[in-house]
Formats: sequence, C-alpha cells, structure tokens
Amino acid sequence: MNSSTATAVASSPSLDLGIVGMTCASCVTRVEKALKKVPGVQDASVNLATESARVTYAPSDQMEARLRRAVRDAGYEPRAASDEAPQDLSLWAGFAPVGIGLALSLPLVVPMIGDLAGFHWMLPAWLQFALATPVQFILGARFYRAGWHALKAFTGNMDLLVAIGTTAGWGLSVWLWLTAGGGHLYFEASAVVVTLVLLGKWLEARAKRQTTAAIRALHALRPETAHVLDRKGVEADIPIAEVLAGDRLAVRPGERVPADGVVAEGQTHVDESMLTGEPLPVAKAAGAKVTGGTINGDGRVVMTVTAAGSESVLAHIIRLVEDAQAAKAPIQRLVDQVSAVFVPVVLVVGLVTLLGWLWTGAPVETALIHAVAVLVIACPCALGLATPAAIMAGTGVAAKHGILIKDAQALERAHKVDLVAFDKTGTLTVGQPRVTAFAVPAGDDTQRALAAAASVQSGSEHPLARAMVAWAQAQGVAAMPAANVRAVPGRGTEGEVNGTPYLIGSLHWLDELGVGVGELGAELAQMKQQGATVSALVERAAGGPVLRALMGFADEPKPGAREALAALRARGLQLMLISGDNRPAALAMAKQLGLNEDEVMAEVLPGDKSAKVAQLRSAGHVVAMVGDGVNDAPALAAADVGMAMGTGTDVAMHAAGVTLMRGDVALVAAALDISRRTVRKIRQNLFWAFAYNVAGIPLAALGYLSPVVAGAAMALSSVSVMANALLLKRWRP
Repeated sequence: MNSSTATAVASSPSLDLGIVGMTCASCVTRVEKALKKVPGVQDASVNLATESARVTYAPSDQMEARLRRAVRDAGYEPRAASDEAPQDLSLWAGFAPVGIGLALSLPLVVPMIGDLAGFHWMLPAWLQFALATPVQFILGARFYRAGWHALKAFTGNMDLLVAIGTTAGWGLSVWLWLTAGGGHLYFEASAVVVTLVLLGKWLEARAKRQTTAAIRALHALRPETAHVLDRKGVEADIPIAEVLAGDRLAVRPGERVPADGVVAEGQTHVDESMLTGEPLPVAKAAGAKVTGGTINGDGRVVMTVTAAGSESVLAHIIRLVEDAQAAKAPIQRLVDQVSAVFVPVVLVVGLVTLLGWLWTGAPVETALIHAVAVLVIACPCALGLATPAAIMAGTGVAAKHGILIKDAQALERAHKVDLVAFDKTGTLTVGQPRVTAFAVPAGDDTQRALAAAASVQSGSEHPLARAMVAWAQAQGVAAMPAANVRAVPGRGTEGEVNGTPYLIGSLHWLDELGVGVGELGAELAQMKQQGATVSALVERAAGGPVLRALMGFADEPKPGAREALAALRARGLQLMLISGDNRPAALAMAKQLGLNEDEVMAEVLPGDKSAKVAQLRSAGHVVAMVGDGVNDAPALAAADVGMAMGTGTDVAMHAAGVTLMRGDVALVAAALDISRRTVRKIRQNLFWAFAYNVAGIPLAALGYLSPVVAGAAMALSSVSVMANALLLKRWRP
C-alpha cells in the first residue's frame, strides 16, 4: 500500500463487526475475501481471537447491511461488535456438549485401555454404534454445517477436515460391522475425536476470554450513574450517557469519577492506577484535572465536566486498545498465505496416504484409518490464533500498566529499535521552567521591560511564557492587555503593549533581525554557561528593532529520568537528545541526565525535528522518538516508533504509535520490553504451530499416530498457543 492509499484508508470510515462460527485461519481468509468483494470496501482485517472484523470503506449507504450479508453468504453469522460472543455468555453452559461427548465416548475408550493392560474385551457392535452415532451426528453437527459452507465457497477449513475424517472412521466401522459382523471397529476413534475437538474449542474459548480481560476491565471503569448538581446545589442521579460538558457533578468518597473534568470544590486523593499504572493516589484540589474512571479517595468533591462519553480520556484509551487488538501484525501475512492453501494440501496428503497404504498391500481399513489420522491432526487453528492471541495479551497487559499501543505495526517494530531520541522539555524535564536571570541594558527601566515581556506572553501556553508571567507576578509586576498577539512558529511571540510593538523569542530570531546583544554580552555568556535557555525581548522602534532584555530560563530533569536513560543504555540502545535550546543549555541538561556531548542535537527548530529523525533513520538506525508537545508530532510520525507522553498534547498522542499514560521516562524501556516479549511469543506460537503440523502430518501418514491421538494433539495445539500467549499477563514493567 503506497502512502497516498494509506492516507485515504486512514481517513475513511470504519466498522467493527462480530462474526460467529470461525474456527481456524482458513475461515479468517474466507471471511476477509468475502468482505473485500463488497463494493466500496477498501480493506478488511479479520481477527480469529476476537471473532471480529474491522472494515474500512468509502462512504456508502447501507454498508453495514451489505457487510452482514457478505458474512452470512460466506457461511458465518454476523453480530454487533459490542455483543459478546455466545460462548462468552455462559462458559460452563458451553461445556454441556463436551460433557455429553465425554460420557458417551468413555465406554468406547475403556476397552482400549483394557487392551493395553492385557484384558481383551469389546463392547457389542450395536452398543458401540449407539454410543458413537449421537456424538458423530448430533454433537458433531457443527462440523458438517461449517464444512458444507466451506465446500460451497470452494474452500476448506478445520471443520471440513474433522467432518471428513470422523465420518470416514464412523462409516468404516459401520461397513465392517455389516459385512464382517464385528471384529475390531473404529467407532471410538470418530466419537473421541469429535469430543476432543469440542473440548479443545471450549478450552480455547476460555482462554480467549482471558485475552480480552483488559478491554472488559476498561469498560467496567465506567460508572452507571452520575450525581449532577443544579443551580441550587441539589443532587440528582442521571445515567452516565446523559452527562454533558459543563455539568457540575458531585463525586462521593469511594466512587469512580464519571467523566473528565476539573475539581471546582473540595480536596481528595484519586487512585489513577487503572488508567496510568501509577500505584500511589494523587492529591487533587480545586483546579486539578480529574479523569473519568479513576477512583475518588476520602473526600467529597464537586467537579466541572470538560469531556464525557466518546470524547473522554477513558473512551480514547479503550479505542486505542481495541484498535491495536483488531489490527494485524505484518508477520501475520505469512500465516494468511499458508492458510489459504493449507486445507487443500492436507486433503491431497490424506488421499496420497490412503492410496500409498493400499499400494503397499495394507487392508482398506488400515489405509483409511491412517488417512483419517492425517485429516484429523492437520489443524490450522493454532496458526490462526498464534499472532492475534499474543497481540491481545501483550497490548492488554501493557494498557494495565499505563502503556497504550496504538497498532500492531508499532508493537512489532518496537522490538527492533536500536536508538531512542528524546525531546527535552516536558519529556526528560519537568517542563516547568523558571526564570533564573533577567538583564536589561544600562539605563533601561527593568520594571517596564518585565511588564512588556509578561504582557506579550500572558496569552501563551508555552512553558517559558507561563514561567515569565509567573515570575513577573512574583516581582509584583502585573501583565497588561496586549493587542495583535500572534505566535511566530519556531521563533516566538509578538504583540503590542500600550501601542508599542514587541517581540519575545529565541536568539536565533534575534540574529535574523540583525539585532546584537551589545552590552549584555557578558550576561548572555553567563546565562549560557549556567545552561539556561535564553530568550530576548525586542522593541520594534521607529529607528529599527532594539534589544530591551535578555531572560534566562532553567528546567529540572524529571525524577528518575537519569536512571531511566541509564537503563536504556544498559540494554545496548543508543540515546539522542533533540532540543531547540542553544547548545550550552542543551549540554548542561544533558550532563545532568548522564548523556554525552555527541548524544545531543541542539538548536533544532520544531519543524526540523522530523528531518533529524529521518537523518538518524537514513544512517541505518531503527528510531523511537519520545515527545510530548504539538511541535513533536511530525517527529513522532517520522520515527519508526513514536512514543508520546500521555501528559502531553492530544496531537502528539495521535501521531504516536505508543502512548505512555504517565510522564515517566522509565515507561520507554517498559514499552520496548513488552514489545520484545510479545514478538517473542508470536514467534514461539508460530514456530510450534508450524512444527506441530510439519511433524504431525508425516507421523500420521506413516501410521505412527492413531486418530484418537491425532485428535487429542489437534485439540491441544490451539489450547497450548493460547496458554503460551496468556503467559504475557504475568509481565510487569
């Protein structure tokens, strides 16, 4: 897919659709082909583990109805993606067919066990028939239905293999019973295989439910009701779906915060661990932000809602996790290619096995049983589950610890990262700089310059602007109204104070204007030596721009940032600091963070950060870029893996493949670690799924595996893949 196509797909509407009845990777391939044939569909990705499809399409009327019909015509049952799959509604009720199958099959297996112990006896043929037939045609009816749909679509799936194999075993037994009057029959093979496959599917359903636990836990964070306050302060309970931005809500001790907002009255501590992974409660007072889904501590507070419903942080998190779990990892393409030809190849191998044994002079029943074993053991289920099960488990446990992985591509690429580039302000530093120096030329009025600087900056949200305004207030200087204020990208801000035009910004801008520092050169040198970020205040006088003040700002490293960078270096990763600060200031901060001089790119304009990332990539590095601001978004998008601090802007989070919900630099190493572990699980699962078939099919064809053993191995293969993926739930940062 080229970039223009990718952009088109990304901007097109999408639809999630649940699908009931898929059993293996071949089913996934068939459903995807059916969906992609619908006019207007641009892309379709089907996930066996979640039993759902995500379809991207050009705007079109009745698209959902047409997609549902395509799924039904392919032989499967469509459902709303928000509905739980039938097997999730009552897992123990779903065990009933397995229990019945075990009860009917056990008497058929007991004589086999007796043979191994030296006791040779067998149930009457009519009793074997009576026990095996209900298992074959009532409990096994699902295999016939699904197999028939596959045949009608000129494809094959696991159900077709099971149906053909077990029917052959049952039919052979009936033929021997009617023609030979008894002897060794194979009713136990067909009945036990059907029962074991049903048992395997039940265990698989239980494992699937555990892989989706993270999503269910996130949905459970939403309270059912909220306590809205009227103008008189009287509380009334309303459904959470009716909460609107601007509402005033009361949150009682121990309750979940119903929406995003700002504390208006009261003080409390809030447990944010489920959203951010932060284990300690966070103090909240008037003016503090609170997030929907978090748990209020010991104080009653009144909050003003800023975002609710689909616009809330919790809804955004749920969408990110669902998107990641619905996406296909690039490695899945190999599985799709194999599954497309898997069943036809197995049918050919089964036929060759039958003819080969007959050619060697083996009895028909022996040849047929070996062919049945080939059909039964060849199961594409494990192949279909290997990748999505690991991705669901990995993204789920990452979300639990405050790491949101946006898509499977980011998850798969992250384990290859060998260089991590960081923005400085707000990423590695606290992001709350303070004024450390303010110098004006001799004879100038310091108070007037300070008032002008604060006035021009009063409407800006830039950290340096906020620091300037706060420092002016601390000096007893109030900001005045400023007119015609505008931001100049990569330079600073300009505006008019009492009719006098000013600009305040970087030394780079000062050079462009041709303004020298003059007598403030010594002060400038001292500020740079101290590692301060320096800005200049310039008045646009009639005779040309005039320097009115130099300001030095200093920030502090985040607690634990130095240790987090050292941990990344210990993993063999290269580090790079990309900053817009002057080089002395950037080097001074790098020294505090434990970075070397050659690991610093200074005086990089916001628009050039993406070019620096591209430069690192062109040097052969796989780059992860970590940032938090709007000006970091292009660099985050340009990196192989973009990581946005969740404490930053929505733009940065949207551009990044990974969002770190806490502003903790240590989460960078954790994100790379969970990527490595998840990719390792995917490879392990695919190895065993392929190895299982590569070893099992020849053994069955050569007569070393009975249909019963083959059925047990086939059932356990899917369960083992799911169980291996679920080991990721033990991961801790």
